[in-house]
Amino acid sequence: MKTEEFVKTRVFKYYWKDDINCATTTLKILSEVFEIELNKQVIDAAIGMHGAGKYGAQCGVVEGTLMFLGIFGRENNIPDNIIVDSCREFANQFENEFNSLQCSILRPEGFHPDNPPHLCEPLTCKAVEFSINFISALRERLKQCT
Repeated sequence: MKTEEFVKTRVFKYYWKDDINCATTTLKILSEVFEIELNKQVIDAAIGMHGAGKYGAQCGVVEGTLMFLGIFGRENNIPDNIIVDSCREFANQFENEFNSLQCSILRPEGFHPDNPPHLCEPLTCKAVEFSINFISALRERLKQCT
């Protein structure tokens, strides 16, 4: 299955069947793609990370990816400074690609009580694919250094 189809299928499942937020969805998909088991506490920690509990702050896909970069880095014995640099580079590239890191700007229609659920589904799919590509490229760069 192509990455695009896989991501679309998983986002749909996590949003509509499991009713979980974008940060948790991102963490779960990245853990599946990169075959890293997530501790229950990590999933628990992401429960309010969708724009800081719908406050509209940092995008949950960004938050989930940044959390996963730390997990991925530790799993692969990547030095802390490279993990931190990778987080900064991810944020920079994400902002260049999507024009913001802020949920209230990225989210179609912002936040209103009458918004339908999971309004960000198409954006989430594109952003998670972006995250997968970023981490895949990081992994390849690190392999070349060893």
